[in-house]
Amino acid sequence: MAEWWSIEVFDSRLQAALLWADSYRSALVETAITSGALEWSWVNHNHGIVFEVCFPDEARWEAFRALPGVRAALDAAPDPVNGVLVYRGRGGGAGAGRPRRPRPSAGAGAIALSEPEEERRLDLTAAERSLEPVDL
Repeated sequence: MAEWWSIEVFDSRLQAALLWADSYRSALVETAITSGALEWSWVNHNHGIVFEVCFPDEARWEAFRALPGVRAALDAAPDPVNGVLVYRGRGGGAGAGRPRRPRPSAGAGAIALSEPEEERRLDLTAAERSLEPVDL
């Protein structure tokens, strides 16, 4: 089953990620194709750029990720320690690969409710007896 992987580079300076992408775009795409990538795309966002690539299996991704050219590109990112994320799935605003399960609500919705108070009932039987017709 094919899987998407993402390499996300954040800006440490204005437009630094775009300049990085311009420098390494061709090399990363060529390396991905020769490593067996099925699809790829580049996604620009406000905080940097994402290279999304789809491989038929995890082994090919691992082989691609271990290549010297890919490691060199990641090391050359504007902030290689705090500004690079490599993860499974599509990046940017693509959302989750599978639907999220409902989670317990945090805050006031998770507080235990108090037991209901006993209902107050009026005894109207005494009032009915006093309303019976009286013979005059």
